[in-house]
Amino acid sequence: MSNSMDDVAEQSKLFFIIGSNTTEQHPVFGAMLRQAVLRRGTKLIVADPRRIDITEFATLHLQQKPGTDIALINGLMYLIMENGWEDKAFIEERCENFDEFKATVMQYPPEKASEITGISVEDLRQAAQIMGENHPMSVMWAMGITQHITGVRNVMDLANLQMLLGNMGKPGGGVNPLRGQNNVQGACDMGGLPNVYPAYQPVINEEVVKKFTAAWGAAPEPKIGMTVTTMIPGITEDKIKALYILGEDPAVSDPDSAHIRHCLEEIDLLILQEIFPSETSKFADILLPGVSFAEKTGTFTNTERRVQMVHQAIEPVGEARPDWEITADLAKRILALGGRDLLAEAPLKGWDYADTNEIMSEINQIAPSYSGVTHARLENGERLQWPVLGLEHPGTPVLHGKAFARGKGMFMPIDFVPAPELPDDEYPFILSTGRVLYHWHSGNMTRRSEGIMQVYGEPLIELNPEDAERLGVNGNKTLRVTSRRGVIESEAWVTDRVPPGVVYANFHFPEASANELTIAALDPTSKIPGYKVCAVKVELVS
Repeated sequence: MSNSMDDVAEQSKLFFIIGSNTTEQHPVFGAMLRQAVLRRGTKLIVADPRRIDITEFATLHLQQKPGTDIALINGLMYLIMENGWEDKAFIEERCENFDEFKATVMQYPPEKASEITGISVEDLRQAAQIMGENHPMSVMWAMGITQHITGVRNVMDLANLQMLLGNMGKPGGGVNPLRGQNNVQGACDMGGLPNVYPAYQPVINEEVVKKFTAAWGAAPEPKIGMTVTTMIPGITEDKIKALYILGEDPAVSDPDSAHIRHCLEEIDLLILQEIFPSETSKFADILLPGVSFAEKTGTFTNTERRVQMVHQAIEPVGEARPDWEITADLAKRILALGGRDLLAEAPLKGWDYADTNEIMSEINQIAPSYSGVTHARLENGERLQWPVLGLEHPGTPVLHGKAFARGKGMFMPIDFVPAPELPDDEYPFILSTGRVLYHWHSGNMTRRSEGIMQVYGEPLIELNPEDAERLGVNGNKTLRVTSRRGVIESEAWVTDRVPPGVVYANFHFPEASANELTIAALDPTSKIPGYKVCAVKVELVS
């Protein structure tokens, strides 16, 4: 997030939520936004194909067809410029490439945007006027924006919108992705991506490579690596011989699950580090027992870039050990097999850490945005949001205040691209997927909770009442949903949360996971799968 959660909740005049089921998937922040609507009268526009719970608080709900976000955003920007609501001073002082960007946007008049998205011209005009007249506006999104083959382009277009309106670098504004898990931001910050070292330092930058070679005694060759969505299919292409997986369950969470299982069966070596046996554990050659959040000490970085201390509350169960200890032991044994002493080759600690405080000390030296983050400061109650550029630096609650990281903000011309698989005569429905309030991802933890299972104990498929009537659904009937990749059967939840022609399913239950159906089409830049749109047929089983 470019802004803080409390800053957004207290300073925004308008919330624009798109592709985020905020109250179900980020319930604490969702409650803050609801209170802002009720207490301060903050306006709220929600853009989502489903009538999710937070639409009950919305000034306006834009119910676009799945996968048409760019046409929607471009249509809104057309109307903003047509009416002169853009921030001309901000554009002139802080941005570049405006003319090329504008030429693309002006190809999306409201009639065209309406035809593509299914949103009425009247609603498009109303939304644009609300955005043009209420500043600052904060934009929030989640995986409903990113999990498309145009995910990167979707995000760029939302950045275009905020620069156009001058909502960047100020309290109550910004572009604010809501991260999907409790430390996914921290994992990315520490280099858990194939193209960067810690603090987003590019792996192909010569000076960066020299820096890490000097710090660690060695560094990989400067080339961009693979994502998990290319690694696992790469097994059958003879590109990957071994996988070391920590806390991930790709047998359930990755698209086209049947093909994923086939790949995992073919790999030479699979090491899995987990806290519970998962669907992926069935394919593992070696299981390493990691620990849960309650059994470890260290830091998490949350969705607003805030680093927080976590303290061990209970002793690890059985032979379980903190993840960093297991990884460090493996690394030292590999180095020993190669006859190398990394400690003798590098000025930093190598793999011989005593605790997580020593790990943070190394992070301070190699990750500029974390250089002032210490356990001592966190223990003293300081609220540190990176970048924290030194021990006296207070952190940065709002990004891009005086300038963007690249200097001027670059407007990007973004055209609408349809999803790769759309309904046809054989597969006439759109399937969209996601989580539900009560469960998390593959359900490895939540399905072990008796109370949760009493509330939501089986997979359900959301189906619009019009479609239910046409299919002959009467009461709790079992549906068979089929795509070009697989088939699942599950009970129908007849609800107007989904529009006609759309069904919604989750992947929390392995016996009927939506990812048996989803398509493994990837965004060309991020390699994220297009989980949110695929074509299916729906039949009544009983």
